[in-house]
Amino acid sequence: MFENFLYGYGYQMWLGAQITIILSLTALFFSIVIGLVTALAKLSGKRYLLYTATCYTTIIRGVPDLVLMLLIYFGGQVLVNSLVAKLGYNTYINISPFLAGTVSLSFIFGSYMGETFRGAILSVPKGQLEAAYAHGLTYMQTTIRILIPQMIRYAIPGISNNWQVLMKTTAFVSIIGLEDIVRKASLAGNSTAKPFLFYITVALFYLAFTLASMVLIYYLEKKYSRGYKAGIL
Repeated sequence: MFENFLYGYGYQMWLGAQITIILSLTALFFSIVIGLVTALAKLSGKRYLLYTATCYTTIIRGVPDLVLMLLIYFGGQVLVNSLVAKLGYNTYINISPFLAGTVSLSFIFGSYMGETFRGAILSVPKGQLEAAYAHGLTYMQTTIRILIPQMIRYAIPGISNNWQVLMKTTAFVSIIGLEDIVRKASLAGNSTAKPFLFYITVALFYLAFTLASMVLIYYLEKKYSRGYKAGIL
């Protein structure tokens, strides 16, 4: 099927597209988890949690994404191998570009998700949380059963924006050697002297991925807005 497509590089481009999709979805999952923990820490009322979460979001959001990715990839390898050497092992551990990309993207967008979730949590009427506590629910039960289901409706627009930026940021991972669709396009373009053809293919892939995501997000918005009248919370 891909033998003659894109000068014989069609299959390689398809493999790169799969890696990009897996990287995006994996980073999205972990960034949501990190973001939710960050938001709850900021709203916990405990000073040490607030300071830790604020420090995290300030540092991550203040450092360029590409620089942070390079720091995690190269600095992470130095740190891990230094620890291994101190433990007495004569082994070199090579951190994979996929792992470094996943970790960096998760931490980068976890900080943005944290602000998204914090705003969404503050939008949930406090009276409902107070009613839950009055009925004997614990903090964890109230968070899982009352807060998070209602908070999602307010968070979906912010999650949508972060997700679309995250998808495009995955292109940076090709710089640290991940064989994603951007790197495949770069290699194929250099080999065939037709870089425009392969990069326009990458652009169309990201556009299609974005459009598919928008359809899914629209469905989620409709689902979680069900039962709410316009102008009424």
